[in-house]
Amino acid sequence: MTTAAQPRLLNPRWDQLRHHAKQRAYFDCQALVTVVPAGRRSGKSEIAKRRVSKRSLRGTKHDNPRFFAAAPTRDQAKRIFWKDLKRMIPKDAMRGRPSETELVIPLWHGGELCVIGMDKPERMEGSPWDGGILDEYGNMKPEAWGENVQPALADRNGWCDMIGVPEGRNHYYDVAEQAKALMLSNPAEWAHFHWVSADILPPEKIAQAKRDLDLLTFQQEYEASFVNFSGRAYYCFGDRNKGALRKLYNPRATLIICLDFNVEPGVAAVCQELMLPVGGIGTAAIGEVWIDNNSNTPAVCRRLLLDWGAHEGRVEVYGDSTGGARGTAKVQGSDWDIAKDLLKNGAGEFQGFGQRVSFHVKSANPAERARVNAVNSRTLSGDGTIRLMVDAQFAPHLAKDLDGVALLKGGSGEIDKKKDPKLTHISDAIGYYIDYRFPVVQQGQYGSSQFRV
Repeated sequence: MTTAAQPRLLNPRWDQLRHHAKQRAYFDCQALVTVVPAGRRSGKSEIAKRRVSKRSLRGTKHDNPRFFAAAPTRDQAKRIFWKDLKRMIPKDAMRGRPSETELVIPLWHGGELCVIGMDKPERMEGSPWDGGILDEYGNMKPEAWGENVQPALADRNGWCDMIGVPEGRNHYYDVAEQAKALMLSNPAEWAHFHWVSADILPPEKIAQAKRDLDLLTFQQEYEASFVNFSGRAYYCFGDRNKGALRKLYNPRATLIICLDFNVEPGVAAVCQELMLPVGGIGTAAIGEVWIDNNSNTPAVCRRLLLDWGAHEGRVEVYGDSTGGARGTAKVQGSDWDIAKDLLKNGAGEFQGFGQRVSFHVKSANPAERARVNAVNSRTLSGDGTIRLMVDAQFAPHLAKDLDGVALLKGGSGEIDKKKDPKLTHISDAIGYYIDYRFPVVQQGQYGSSQFRV
């Protein structure tokens, strides 16, 4: 039971949000379960931070009330919530200093506000919760709500907001449809709000997004539509993306090598950023390595040096951050160690690229859907711009991959790796490069208006 005098002062961090009537209605909503699919960078997380801050400051009728702000991983949750929540909760409303290791803010009434990663949803179990936020809910484990969060809220009839950008038609789509159906008959239990990025972002930002993203990705990311990704993974790729590009090869421009460590087949894609026949600078796939069976990393690298060792310009290498599960790593070191050594120093008759070569690898691979979205967006943007072309004569397997890779039936955009074991590898390879240099995900907040508690 809350007994102490409630603090009244709010920090200036509360005065940094632009909003419209629908967002205001979400801010004031009292339903137990509120589902909010909304466009990227449109203020949903900012409103959610204010909602959980406001409610945690007020407390509840229960002793030691507990509130959470959660995201798919602990690192994401910390990045999204931790700094802002510490600024939103006044220092005189804290019962001691926030715990930087546990990500817990102790509150004046004896309760706490916790920042949690849902990569381990069992973190929600144990003591009951009074309410909280599940941000980027579409990226959380489908069973997390029913098995971990909902039971933990039941004892205190706690509330929960599920917010984020859609991720195909997965569990987030299901709960959004449920909320829309039930909110009419049971508004105390369920609520649903939806708005698009154009409600908040300026027109030039929306126009830029259409230039950068393919149509379906734009609809998902900026219009918060539950797009039904089905059929081909690279649905934007077609005959318009094929052409005679090898003749455009520039021996002094940067050569791009894309690796996906595999043995059946062993693959690499070779590209340059060039003026495309369709007009404008874009990614031109001008060659490939394809060793059908019993390949390994040294074999792929030797073939690259045989075909491209005379290249005069810089060479940049991109690829799979895991180094390949079935590669040569178990005997000779990691696949990346082998690739770096051979491509830089060469071997025997094969001359390496020397100091002209550099390696660009993320600490972890991007989410598969993000990588596919990046390739599709480069293939054909929402405004019809093509920034990826393949020479089907000199990179035939890459063209076949982009034509043939399928999505899992009934999934939420995952690639079907089992349909044809020869497919996916070389398109994965070029996808690592495109996601590294031209990623789709954009985050940030805009606004300069006010909400009051």
